[in-house]
Amino acid sequence: MIISTEIMTQQTDIDKIRRIITRGKYGSVYFASSFPGFSVAYVSKLLAGFEKEGLIVRISKGIYLKARQTRFGIAYPPLDIIVKEIAKRDRAKVIPTGETAANMLGFSEQVPTRSCFLITGTYRTIRLGDRTVLLKNAAPKNFEYHNEIVGVLVQALRAVGADGVTEEIKAKIPGILKDVPRDKNFDSDLGLAPAWIRKVIRETM
Repeated sequence: MIISTEIMTQQTDIDKIRRIITRGKYGSVYFASSFPGFSVAYVSKLLAGFEKEGLIVRISKGIYLKARQTRFGIAYPPLDIIVKEIAKRDRAKVIPTGETAANMLGFSEQVPTRSCFLITGTYRTIRLGDRTVLLKNAAPKNFEYHNEIVGVLVQALRAVGADGVTEEIKAKIPGILKDVPRDKNFDSDLGLAPAWIRKVIRETM
């Protein structure tokens, strides 16, 4: 049987992309645009096929993850790693908000089943097993912080509310901000926060 050069070339291309994914780290995020030199439509078809094989997991439209399979199910990497990869692809800024921010900073032990991040890019929903991640658009001022951790702290304090800020939470703030220089950028960041949050932060300094 004679195999055409076109079929052989196509199989070689499939093997190339499969090899890249196979050799990639667990937790790697792949898009149809992740493979320069191949058309988006072509890669989209391949990724859908690789998902059926169990090589990768689809977490949103056009977004796939190389996840580790365990006897307990799929082990997903930390949410912020996945979200930052998506933001990087979209050239967008992203910041956790609500209970997600509070949990990340240790203000809450409850892991939300519905996590939320603010993003300058496209609104989308990501599903990781029984967990849902929302990427929501927000006002530009949410992304104007010079120090990212200050922005996360502000979002976390918003989530717990003025009446929910305990002495335990206050005691954690100096550690959260330990690597942030107390300079004009820090003062500018505090200026973006609501007055009651500025007061809470300054009281811990």
